[in-house]
Amino acid sequence: MDRDDRHTSGLSSMATRLILAELSEQIRLAHGIPMRFESAGGVKIAQRVRQGADADVLVLADGAMVELAAEGHLLGDTVRPLWVSQVVAAVPEGTPVPALRSDSDLRAALLSAMRIAYSTGPSGAALLDLITRLDLAETLRDRLVQAPPGVPAGSLLASGTADLAFQQHSELMDLPGVVVVGPLPGAAEITSTFSGGVLAASTRPGRAREVLDLLGSEAAWKTARARGMRAAGDRD
Repeated sequence: MDRDDRHTSGLSSMATRLILAELSEQIRLAHGIPMRFESAGGVKIAQRVRQGADADVLVLADGAMVELAAEGHLLGDTVRPLWVSQVVAAVPEGTPVPALRSDSDLRAALLSAMRIAYSTGPSGAALLDLITRLDLAETLRDRLVQAPPGVPAGSLLASGTADLAFQQHSELMDLPGVVVVGPLPGAAEITSTFSGGVLAASTRPGRAREVLDLLGSEAAWKTARARGMRAAGDRD
């Protein structure tokens, strides 16, 4: 991304793209801080950070943030959890909506699907682990379709490539042609924590810290809730 010195710049994964777009506008209007985030697949963003990306604030899944901080790419004392997102199941609009009240419901939904879409990154890896725990890895191996980095798994539903998809709620909730079934039941629940931090390469770390505080504020939590996430530490 071309750096505009008038803006504090940020990088994020796609799961938080819409939240950060709204919050950036709120921060600009309420605090006079021009803020702009660029979002892509989380793996790609982490690669860019390791290659010396020119930005101030980073928001990614917590595991990636821990690794990048350990490698010296983040100011360690700034890394903080922001929001928690549930992985949900979704189906194409106009098709039967499976029940997801129990593990047996989940097994039935998986076994009845012809093509199952899942994402790259932590939520996709967690889904594969879950399928293995359910002893369905071999049965479902040829039915699994991984969406390309930065592409919502739900888009494979709308295109007819898959008839069941799993991804962060924030990435599925507003997709046309997609019906969100709900979160996974009981012990099968998959959640991801998204954290923020100031990049060590930031040329304006003071302003970046201020932005990070605003992203973790109570006002920001309301926007996160409207986009399918909850504040870190909030169990409601």
